[in-house]
Amino acid sequence: MRQAIVVGGGVMGCLSALELLQRGWQVTLLEAGETGREASWAAGGLVTPLYPWHYCTAISALANWSQRAYPQLAASLAEATGIDPELTACGLMWLDAEERDLALDWAQRNERDLQALEQPELYSRVAQLAPGFSGALWQADLANLRNPRMMQALRARLRQFAGFELQEHCPVSSLLVEQGRCVGVRSGPQTFTADAVVLAAGAWSAGLLQPLGVELPVEPVKGQMLLYKMPPGWLECMVMYDGRYAIPRRDGHIVVGSTLEYSGFDKTTDDQALATLKTAAERMLPALAGIEPVMQWAGLRPGSPDGVPWIGELPQVQGLWLNCGHFRNGLVLAPASCHLLAALMDGQPAELDAAPYNPATRGIGSAA
Repeated sequence: MRQAIVVGGGVMGCLSALELLQRGWQVTLLEAGETGREASWAAGGLVTPLYPWHYCTAISALANWSQRAYPQLAASLAEATGIDPELTACGLMWLDAEERDLALDWAQRNERDLQALEQPELYSRVAQLAPGFSGALWQADLANLRNPRMMQALRARLRQFAGFELQEHCPVSSLLVEQGRCVGVRSGPQTFTADAVVLAAGAWSAGLLQPLGVELPVEPVKGQMLLYKMPPGWLECMVMYDGRYAIPRRDGHIVVGSTLEYSGFDKTTDDQALATLKTAAERMLPALAGIEPVMQWAGLRPGSPDGVPWIGELPQVQGLWLNCGHFRNGLVLAPASCHLLAALMDGQPAELDAAPYNPATRGIGSAA
């Protein structure tokens, strides 16, 4: 039986592991901290790029496939584990979208049900909006999921497989390479060996490759978030204005985000971001002005130059597979990315074209 080591316990690592297990592999997952507690926990949970008309075909292909896959994935996880990821197709409203014509043209070309709303209709849909918005773009079928619960469900599902081993608080210190092939990893005094190693360590992926002389342009990009609590059903859909969003959960919590900060591996929160996000929340939903956020947090996205991930075998090192660099769209792109990776590792035809993500042809240099 083929054996794989997956480095990283976020959504990419966990879904990669699940895909491989379902194909008959044995999988050991190594996570430096706790499973699902980094970027996958910190994200807002949108199952769409923030402005999908901005993205290239490579990202759109992964997003479209994932959006189709998520309902079955969420339902199967809930059934198998009893933990509901709370995938909710509540729709998304872009307020006063300056790129209305561009967005509508994109929607027509890609057969997406994006509509333009004028002022009376947008307030009839979302009465809580601040006055003064002149119009909006609306897509009714877009969803969000409660990503911390998604990660809890994935962890529980993985542990149901006899061929799965989870090692938490087990940071990988180095990759083991013999005669040009990755044969395992080291974590402190421990050595783990396998037929293949999957690097899905998010913002930490590049650091593990540097000792091999491989320069992967992935860096941490901090995003700070706020959480409010309102009665269930108070906000029925997601709203976005000027790059900020408000996402309702089923129990009335509302997630507001997000900042975009290049500050290394620093995950501290600060008052400036708090003020900026509160202002954005109150500009969209003025009733939040009288309510203190119940939580502020930050996560580190795996930033990459164009947001297109690397998915496939590293050409410099056989047996070392990448699934990283998804930037702001990790949760959005995860089902497609992990399905594609597993198909490539299994030597089977994939439903997606692998070429746009191939590490052999995309922007990986040699470390000086």
